[in-house]
Amino acid sequence: MAARDFYDVLGVARSASDAEIKKAYRQLAKQYHPDQNPDDENAEQRFKSVNQAYEVLKDAKTRAAYDRFGHEAFQQAQSGGGGGGGGFGQGGFAQGGFGFGGGNVDDIFQEIFGDFMGGGGRRAQAQAEPRGQDLRFDMTVTLAEAFRGSTQKIELTHARACETCRGSGAAAGSGRQTCQTCDGAGQVRMQQGFFTMQTVCPDCRGKGSMVRDPCRACRGSGRGRKTRTLSVKIPPGVDEGNRIRLAGEGDAGAQGAAPGDLYIFVHMRPHAFWRRAGADLHCEMPLRLAQAALGGEVELTLLDGKRLKLRVPAGAQSGQQLRLRGKGMPVLRGAGAGDAYVSLLVETPQNLSAKQKKLLEEFDALSDGATHPRQNAFQSR
Repeated sequence: MAARDFYDVLGVARSASDAEIKKAYRQLAKQYHPDQNPDDENAEQRFKSVNQAYEVLKDAKTRAAYDRFGHEAFQQAQSGGGGGGGGFGQGGFAQGGFGFGGGNVDDIFQEIFGDFMGGGGRRAQAQAEPRGQDLRFDMTVTLAEAFRGSTQKIELTHARACETCRGSGAAAGSGRQTCQTCDGAGQVRMQQGFFTMQTVCPDCRGKGSMVRDPCRACRGSGRGRKTRTLSVKIPPGVDEGNRIRLAGEGDAGAQGAAPGDLYIFVHMRPHAFWRRAGADLHCEMPLRLAQAALGGEVELTLLDGKRLKLRVPAGAQSGQQLRLRGKGMPVLRGAGAGDAYVSLLVETPQNLSAKQKKLLEEFDALSDGATHPRQNAFQSR
């Protein structure tokens, strides 16, 4: 007799939400509970069917398996070498061979669930010993350091391989012994509702063996805290939020496992004069009224410390930009550089003496539309 669809058992649609499935289960479990139906011989079987359906559909992983493969995802294979049918009604994944379409059930679950509960079989062994933890360090650099590149020293306290046992976790002269939990297999089976799933042994972490006599210095972990000074090379053109990876400079892994990495996150300290926009640089240069009117040369200090003579055209206006090609920031890990833009800012004279006021009044009296064309055009409109 074909098994009844689990969604029909609970009376819900296949698109039902988790909340709808849970609500339907509670109602039916209460309705068919044997204590509530002492005279109904079929109540117990209905109650079991409801529980069986809910056990599968309440979990996203097992529900996905059921939606994809139906009841066959949870039934024992009828192998030629004997063995019973069983399936859900007889304990689900008991010890022995199971399959779907000729394949092992571990392969099916690996395809569907990926690394759920640690995976199984070949993948579990490959993931047995996790590498050390990655670390983060926030570093602030000046715009000048980012322009030319630099080498920074940082002090870091983190887990490193134990110097006594050299990271093995074992005392001198001792070795490893077979793990008693998994009998050297590196994997154990654990029950999850109707399912028995294979996962990495929690004691030996998939190695199949354990340290017989732990190192006293690190208590068998193979690691100890250590403060170190590292040199970090800051490449030219680095910018806010850039990340520099130092491979193997994170925490050491347990008992000789590979170390993690150290990630340096770069932050920029604001410059007093220059402002950055990608690879370009921007600054404002105040000009005296006479400088702007007559033009001439002014000196500008670049980020590399060099002083550049900049030609200001006669009649320069506030907001006018002068472009210096190739004088911006270096392109990170690329060729060339951005540009530098100098915005001119004509400064209105303040705190004038009596003589200066008189001279300006005389100048203004001599001014006309040709002297101030923009003002003249504005007034004429």
